[in-house]
Amino acid sequence: MNSEQQYIDIYNQCRGLICEYSSAMMNAQREAAFERFKATGFPSQKVERYKYTDIQKLMAPDYGLNLKRLTIPVDPYEAFRCDVPNLSTALFFVVNDAFHSGKSLPEGVVIGSLKNADAGMAEYYNQLAAKDNDALTDLNTMLAQDGLLVYVPRGVVVDKTIQVINILRSDVDLMVNRRVLIVAEEGAEVKLLFCDHTADDRRFLATQVIEVFAKENAKVDLYCMEETHAKNVRLSNVYIHQETNSRVRHNIITLHNGITRNKLDLMLAGEGAECELGGCVIADKQQHVDNNTLVTHQTPHCTSRELYKYVLDEQATGAFAGRVLVQPGAQKTTSQMTNQNLCATREARMFTQPMLEIYADDVKCAHGSTVGQLNDQALFYMRQRGIPEKEARTLLQVAFVREVVDQIELTPLRDRLHHLIDKRFRGELNKCAGCKLCR
Repeated sequence: MNSEQQYIDIYNQCRGLICEYSSAMMNAQREAAFERFKATGFPSQKVERYKYTDIQKLMAPDYGLNLKRLTIPVDPYEAFRCDVPNLSTALFFVVNDAFHSGKSLPEGVVIGSLKNADAGMAEYYNQLAAKDNDALTDLNTMLAQDGLLVYVPRGVVVDKTIQVINILRSDVDLMVNRRVLIVAEEGAEVKLLFCDHTADDRRFLATQVIEVFAKENAKVDLYCMEETHAKNVRLSNVYIHQETNSRVRHNIITLHNGITRNKLDLMLAGEGAECELGGCVIADKQQHVDNNTLVTHQTPHCTSRELYKYVLDEQATGAFAGRVLVQPGAQKTTSQMTNQNLCATREARMFTQPMLEIYADDVKCAHGSTVGQLNDQALFYMRQRGIPEKEARTLLQVAFVREVVDQIELTPLRDRLHHLIDKRFRGELNKCAGCKLCR
């Protein structure tokens, strides 16, 4: 049986149940997504953007689905406490794909269940995702029953960072389809921190679709950290649309995982828009991390910067495929893409594919990629000064990824991540015993 057939059968058999426990806004998009999914099926590795991750194999196992929205026996506010020094956050939880209400925010700001969203959000929901014609996105659209809505009205500045803890919790192997919609109106500013965490030693398959709308002069910072376990499969598609003079920062940190694929499509649709993308991956054992980005410069005078760094140990596999597309008329574009990778063993594998596609003649665009090992001279220098070889290797690896973390503007979070990365290299985060940002 093809991997997609079980999902087609589930939808045909349970579409009434799926719709019953969701909302009219989400239900309105299901049938079209189902028809697209049924027509295309899961992509093979012959498809350019999926060549490094076997999606059909990952989707073949039979996972449970909580279609009746049974209550999960956990109170996240009792189980988790955030003690990151000096980082005052508005804390919220999503257990599997169900939103748990949290602290109050400035008037007009909405942080809540997507299922209960105002009808006005229908003009945003699935509008970016549907254009991609991506099978994983369509699967998420046809099965997702709830999610998270973040809405910041015009001119409102949210001083506190919005911290969302995504908890995977189940007594059986479970598939979760998580949906996120973020809308920052004209002149709005918001910072978001997402932390993915597994609470049980079960196999999890999590699909996630995030849509971000940054209107004129809006500023959105989106930080994502994954610290799950080796039985977790995470397939995330992020879509960002920027208007005139907007600023977006997206930074993803993978500290511990099983198999992870992150896809990011960002559109610079208004003049003067700027984006900064960062990624830090630390992987060992048989872990697999695949980051795939597409930044489209549609209008003149836009700027994009990308920096992704990987450190791979043992038999870990990493992949980075980044593409910058400068469309006709997008003059005065400035773009820089950098991917640097460190393989600590001969068995570790890194695949890298930076690409520029330019259809304008007045631009400044550059890209670069490196794959290497630790600097022998630096290692020798440190050992000469009495530093044990293991400690010297750890210090060099920490220094290698530091540049990505230093891009984070939240000082307490940046300092805390430096600490977690150091612990990760020392083998102290081998098993996720709770979100380390929130213990």
